[in-house]
Amino acid sequence: MNRREVIGTMAGSVVAGGTALAKAPAPSSLAALARRSGRRFGTALGLAPFGRGDRPADPAYLALVAGQCDLLVPENELKWQATRPSADRFDFRGADRIAAFAQAHAMALRGHTLFWFPQKWFPAWLDRFDFGPSPATTAIRLLEDHVRTVCARYGSRIASYDVVNEAVDPATGRLRETVVTRAVGGGIETVDLLFRAARRAAPHAELVYNDYMSWEATPDDIRHRRGVLDLLAELRRRGTPVDTLGVQSHIRLLDGAPVARQVAALAGPWRAFLDEAVAMGFRLKITEFDVNDHAAPADVAARDRVVADYARAYLDEMLGYPALGDILCWGLADRYSWLDGFDPRRDGQGKRGTPYDRDLAAKPLRGAIAAALRGATKARRVSAP
Repeated sequence: MNRREVIGTMAGSVVAGGTALAKAPAPSSLAALARRSGRRFGTALGLAPFGRGDRPADPAYLALVAGQCDLLVPENELKWQATRPSADRFDFRGADRIAAFAQAHAMALRGHTLFWFPQKWFPAWLDRFDFGPSPATTAIRLLEDHVRTVCARYGSRIASYDVVNEAVDPATGRLRETVVTRAVGGGIETVDLLFRAARRAAPHAELVYNDYMSWEATPDDIRHRRGVLDLLAELRRRGTPVDTLGVQSHIRLLDGAPVARQVAALAGPWRAFLDEAVAMGFRLKITEFDVNDHAAPADVAARDRVVADYARAYLDEMLGYPALGDILCWGLADRYSWLDGFDPRRDGQGKRGTPYDRDLAAKPLRGAIAAALRGATKARRVSAP
């Protein structure tokens, strides 16, 4: 679909306010293509397109999201930085805005995340929190209260949660140590506690361990994958209620080598990793897909082709697994991608790692995603009700 067609499908809908029920995604949408194999397609959505202060709303982008997706996840609005301005106060205004948009457009909603492990992402108050003379009791109460409060607020509207995000340190392959894990009494104890609290608070929901282990083959990638498998095995041994492995899928071109050569080196070890996770009984979910084109050519046409080919190879591998359910991008268009700020290109050009460009025109990457969805193996079941 071109930009005009996307906007046309949403004519008459109050997409900026999220108050009018929109038409369902068109038969040619990515959501419709995903449904052919029993899956759902979605994206992360932040607050920027809704406008704020002197920044206008972006109804064209919101129309694109509603026209292509049947599943949303708040980009940052359910993380502790947004929902917990202090230990004794919650703020759900941002997450409620995303939830209202999803409801108005008949879209399912995921929860991301009940706990983000790296301490550098803690809100300032948690970073310096005094857990007192009984730190384990205080920390457990704090975590359980957070999980219970979030899950109670959204009830059945959220049927899938990233309960724990990024617990494994790629530099060591072991669980990250933080002020919270030290207070609780250990990293694995913290992970186990969070999943059990989530099962009690949201017994209807799919519970996901989410991490960014990648199919690339740097030493950190290899250590990261092994660490995630070790964590999953220990959680199974403990009987921790984890349903699904969330594979973030921020894939990245590492060098200028031909895509076929890069993929040939990566596919075997990646399949071995996925096979081991699936053999333990975990389902799979693509939770944050995009392509880091840092090492791709400067020429836009050539770069778009490389990105599309690389993404198609990756998605073909993932969609060959019946255990794979939902597929979510981490932003649908370059206009709202996090990649420029995270890892800018040396030549100063903007990243082109999402399906649509800054003008909301479809790129070859969108075509690659569509082609992979058309050729997908049928899912064993949808990841969440």
